[in-house]
Formats: sequence, structure tokens, C-alpha cells
Amino acid sequence: MNRTIKETTVNRDPYENDEQLRAHLADFVTVYNFARRFKILKGFKSYEYIRNAWTKEPGRFDPRSDPANAGTKH
Repeated sequence: MNRTIKETTVNRDPYENDEQLRAHLADFVTVYNFARRFKILKGFKSYEYIRNAWTKEPGRFDPRSDPANAGTKH
């Protein structure tokens, strides 16, 4: 991955300051991780795995849940 990052950032794009490089690198890593197929997800991208799980078992997903209260007793 380090080689991929270097090829798509430092070697290709001139940056006026470090903040531009950091912003571009953060964007690249976000896209890279989103598009990457994880072994644990059986070859699916993360959103594909969630969509398939929701299709097969919609009861596992609570539309009323609030991520801010995850793990707390209501």
C-alpha cells in the first residue's frame, strides 16, 4: 500500500504546503479502504456486505437505534 500511496500522491501531484498533501492523503486512504475487499467480508465491499446482511436478516437492523447510545441500556 505504501508504494501505491507514494505513486498517487507525492510523485504525481505538486503540493504548495504540507496541509494539501495531508488532505489528499486522507482522501486517498478513505477511498482506498472503502473500495478494498476485506477477507473477513468474504470478498464483498463493506457496504455490499451490510446490504446483503440486511436483505437476508432485516431483523438484525434496528431503524430506531442511535449510534450515540450504542452499548448503553435504554
